Amino acid sequence: MKYLGLVFLFVFSFNLSRAVEGMLIPTVLEAFESDMKAMGMKLSAKDIFDANNASIKDAIMHFGGGCTSELVSSKGLLLTNHHCGYSQINSHSTLENNILKNGFWAKTLNEELPNKGLSATRMVNIVDVTDRVLEGTEELSEVDAQRKIQANIARLKAEYSKDNHYDAEIKPFDFGNSYYLLLKETFLDVRLVGTPPNTIGKFGGDTDNWVWPRHTGDFAVFRVYAGQDNLPAEYSEDNKPYSPIHFLPISLKDKKDGDFTMVFGFPGRTEQHTISTELDYIINDLRPAQIRMRDESLAIINAAMRQSEYTTLQYASKQARIANAWKKWIGQIDGLKRANAVQLKQEYESNYLLQSETNDDWKQTYEAVVDQLVLLTEKYKDLDFAYNLFIEYTYVGAEFMKQARSLKSLIDALDEGKSEDEINELKQKLIGGAENFYKNYDPRVDKAIFEVQSELYRRYLATELLPNALLNQDLIKLSNNIFRKSILTDEKRWVKFIEKAGKSSPKKIRRDPGFVLFNQLDKIFHEKLLDGLRAYYGAKNALMKTYVKGKYEMFPEDKHWSDANGTLRVTYGKLEGSIPRDGMKYTPYTTLSGIIEKYNPGQEDFDLLPRMLDLYESKNYKGYDQDGELWICFTGSNHTTGGNSGSPVINAEGHLMGLNFDRSWESTMSDFLFDADRCRNITVDIRYVLWVIDVYGEAGHLIQEMKLIKN
Repeated sequence: MKYLGLVFLFVFSFNLSRAVEGMLIPTVLEAFESDMKAMGMKLSAKDIFDANNASIKDAIMHFGGGCTSELVSSKGLLLTNHHCGYSQINSHSTLENNILKNGFWAKTLNEELPNKGLSATRMVNIVDVTDRVLEGTEELSEVDAQRKIQANIARLKAEYSKDNHYDAEIKPFDFGNSYYLLLKETFLDVRLVGTPPNTIGKFGGDTDNWVWPRHTGDFAVFRVYAGQDNLPAEYSEDNKPYSPIHFLPISLKDKKDGDFTMVFGFPGRTEQHTISTELDYIINDLRPAQIRMRDESLAIINAAMRQSEYTTLQYASKQARIANAWKKWIGQIDGLKRANAVQLKQEYESNYLLQSETNDDWKQTYEAVVDQLVLLTEKYKDLDFAYNLFIEYTYVGAEFMKQARSLKSLIDALDEGKSEDEINELKQKLIGGAENFYKNYDPRVDKAIFEVQSELYRRYLATELLPNALLNQDLIKLSNNIFRKSILTDEKRWVKFIEKAGKSSPKKIRRDPGFVLFNQLDKIFHEKLLDGLRAYYGAKNALMKTYVKGKYEMFPEDKHWSDANGTLRVTYGKLEGSIPRDGMKYTPYTTLSGIIEKYNPGQEDFDLLPRMLDLYESKNYKGYDQDGELWICFTGSNHTTGGNSGSPVINAEGHLMGLNFDRSWESTMSDFLFDADRCRNITVDIRYVLWVIDVYGEAGHLIQEMKLIKN
């Protein structure tokens, strides 16, 4: 039986003047069409998503698996955020040709830069397969039901990908109450076409990140290439620009407060159903510890980057990745506290319990689930804390841990007596990856990070969860030993060891001080954390499945939507400002004048290249302005999260009006709790994007590819 929540059979009641909560599966948009039109939309649901005909969804692409992008020309031209393409831009930057610093615009197709491993994925279709996935599970035990579900999923994936080049993926929604099949077409040749300099694409830096007012030109230009048959193909000089089924026309029309806005993209993760006790633990225990760990790392990285342009190139992408979540978490805690989120959750849970007592079936099924979730949090929160700090320490902290993880595959293969061919293949892979790793690795920076992170890790974790290497040695002595002797912290030592690796290597590497520490950490994870984590997350998922089903069943008139899980979603709202707190009012847009006001020569976050100052003085806007002002960014009441970066913001007619790239600091709480009065997404105005390409970058040939809709 289909789960009613995901076909949205409920009374959809809310104040249309307020922000609209929810990230909607596009196949159910017909249920929302009248409400969207009441807010100003002039499209039909099928204009947005149609599996059988060209529609807006065919212009939306999953960029690199973590961001969103959109096609804007018949020749595969692709727009996304500057920060989404940052690692690719960084990889093409050198001291001699620093395109991060100076920008880059390919004048011809031959000048466009390939990016190994970068993909762009189009969603071909989305199908509700709940009945078929759950078929035959009704009378089975939990274990046997899961086996049957996996068998059903395998059969369905084979069926939908038969005789075509598409990939089929099936994902659970609402903790397994429903399942959707996602049919995807993935392009493997995506080339960098253009990027503004950091002084535009990252203007404001960490200072302005997650903050309004914003003046960041957060965009980059790529192009999708295909084989001669217009189908996905590995990189080849013979490939040609992809000819898309649909691309987005671009609106140059004037904007105003209250205009309809729609964001279409791939939001990563929300956790709207998190119960009060877990949220309290996140706010008061977990997030502060994660923030402190990153405080220390970022202080070291930022200081090193200020000292050297070369170090800046090495660490720019890493710093941005670490700092993004760090500052988001700070705003998230503040927003959740200001909104009294834990209290609101408690009130909802009390109401849930009262409602369950009004019906015998509900009482039997749902009455105990909140208490069970509370007890589960209390039982396992220390374990969850240890796991998350383990991730911060071994995955986000000192980078030599990454090399240790890579090396473990070779050591395990040697221990297991794998064939010579298999061993040689692993060795070549490790040697091949060494150049890319060590060119962006500074052992002095890594050593400083290791020392401050290790001190915090020892302080936060219980003794029984700490490795002997951290417990029984002076920290500075351990650090000196690792960075003076370990093969993990030096490219020459690494390559020499891998080249000579043989049967005796596992014994030798287990004396390496860096690998010893990693091995002890890895052993603790597998022996003391993993089983408990599996028990916790398994039990939690089962209880949340019941809890969420109860929400849909007992409160059918509430507005229900499935948590973001990296799949294609639609959210809609308006271009509007907000009043996030007493005495503070956010206007809905910013202009070029604000960039000049923030300009601070020599201050990295707010510096400008001379060309921007010259163009501002001449007021050379070339028709991209509105009433003499060049809009930079605007805010809207669209519910977004990570993964929506680069998503098109689309107007009432289906035209591109901007690129979503952020939320205001007060909005980062929306992953757990959406506040219609405070939560706003931040968009770079498409007219500013075009102005930077055309006027600042003198790359008007790219504009000529696009379809512009003028006033």
